[in-house]
Amino acid sequence: MNRNLEMRDEKIDKLLWKFSLPAIIGMLVNALYNIVDRIFVGQGVGYIGIAATTVAFPIMIINMATSMLIAIGATALISIRLGEQKKEEAEKIAGNATGLLILLPLLLTIVYLIFTDPILKLFGASAEVLPYARDFTHIIMLGSVSGSIAFGMNNFIRAEGNPRYAMLTQIIGAVLNVILNYTFIFKLGLGIKGSALASICSQTVSALFVLGYYFTNRSTIKIHLRNLKPQPSIVFSILVIGFAPFAMQIANSIQQTILNKTLMVYGGDIALSAVGIIMSISTIIFMPIVGISQGAQPLIGFNYGAKQYDRIKETLKKSVLFSTILAVVGYVVIRIWPYQIIGLFSKDDVALTQLTVHAMLVFFALLPLIGIQILCSSYFQAVGKPLQSTLLNLSRQVLLFIPLLLILPNFWGIEGVWRTAPIADSLAVLITSTVILFEMKKLPKSVPIPQESV
Repeated sequence: MNRNLEMRDEKIDKLLWKFSLPAIIGMLVNALYNIVDRIFVGQGVGYIGIAATTVAFPIMIINMATSMLIAIGATALISIRLGEQKKEEAEKIAGNATGLLILLPLLLTIVYLIFTDPILKLFGASAEVLPYARDFTHIIMLGSVSGSIAFGMNNFIRAEGNPRYAMLTQIIGAVLNVILNYTFIFKLGLGIKGSALASICSQTVSALFVLGYYFTNRSTIKIHLRNLKPQPSIVFSILVIGFAPFAMQIANSIQQTILNKTLMVYGGDIALSAVGIIMSISTIIFMPIVGISQGAQPLIGFNYGAKQYDRIKETLKKSVLFSTILAVVGYVVIRIWPYQIIGLFSKDDVALTQLTVHAMLVFFALLPLIGIQILCSSYFQAVGKPLQSTLLNLSRQVLLFIPLLLILPNFWGIEGVWRTAPIADSLAVLITSTVILFEMKKLPKSVPIPQESV
C-alpha cells in the first residue's frame, strides 16, 4: 500500500501508533540525559548537586533551543529539496546547517565563559550552589558543539528517510550516559563534574556515529567542506522555519529561570532541588504525550489537505484519548508510589523527600487533563495555523504560568509556587477546549476522494 493510500484508508489506531512510537522512543531517549544526571547526582552528591543541575537547566534549554532553531528549519528544507530531486541544493542546506551547528554553540560558550557567575546567579544559584553549578556547566558548555551536532544532524538523517539509524545514535548515547555517570561518580569519585563529563562523552560518541553516517556511503546526501560557509539566503530560510520551536524553548528557559528565582526566595536550595526532581519526573510523563502529538500531526495534516474531515476528528479524538490514558497512568503511579519515585533521586535526605513528595502531588494534581491541551494545540500546527498553535502552546507556559508564579507566592508563600501548575493547567485546558470545539464545529463534511486522485 503506497503512503497516500495508507494515510487515506488505514485504521487511525494503527497509523497513530505507527507514527507515534518512533517519536515517543526518541523523545524519551533524549529526556534520559537530564533524568539520569539528576538521579546519579542526587545519590552521589546530594540535594545541593540537584540544585546545581536545576540552575544549569535554563542554560541547557538555550543550547537545545539553538540546535532546534537550525535542525528543524534545515530538516524541513532538506526534505523538500530531496522531494524535488534537488540533491545538490539539499547538500548546500545540510552544509550550511552543519556550519551553524558548530558556530552558534561556540559563540554561546564564549559568552558563558566570560560571564559565568552573573549568568548562574541570574538563573538562581545561591552562594552555596554556585561552585557546583559552575563545575557542572563549565564542562557542559565545553561539550556543547558535540551535543549540537548529535542532536541537529540526527534530524538530517531522519529527513532522508533513515529514522532507525537516527534512533540508534540516540540510544547509544543514552545507554553510555548511564554507564559513565555510574563510573565517574561512584567509581572515580568525580562528583558533579563526573555527571557533566558523562553527558558530553555520551553526546560526543553519538556525534561521531552521526558524522560517520555522513562520511561513509550510508547517506543520500554528503557534507562537503565548501558548503559549510553560510549563505545568507539559506541561513535566513533555515531560521524562519526553525523560529517557532526555538521561541518555545526560550520561553521554557525564561519560565524555569523565574521559577528558580522564586523558589530561592520562598524555599531556598532545598526547594530548588525539589523542583529539579519534579521537572525530571514531568519529562518522563510528558514526552510520550508529545510523541503522540507528533505522530498525530502528519495524519491530521494529510487528511486536512484531502478534506477528509471525519478522519481528522477521529485522529484528534483517539490521540487525545491515548494521551489521556498515559497521563492517568502517570498520575496513578505518582499517587501510589511517591516516596519510591523520589527515592530514586534521594534516599537519605528525609527533609528533601518529604518536601518533594508534597510538592509533586500538588504540582501534578490535574495531570490527567494535560493531554487535551498538548494534542489540541498541536492540531493547529498540523493544519497550517501557526498563530493559534503558538498562542495555545504559550498559554500554559508563559501567558498563565509566569503571571501566576509572580502573584500566588505573595499570598501562599512556597505553597503558591506548587499551586501555580494545576491552576495554569486548568485554565489552559479550558481555553484550549473552547477553541478546539469551535474549530471542530467549523469543519465541513468530508469530501469523497476519487480513486484515480490517490
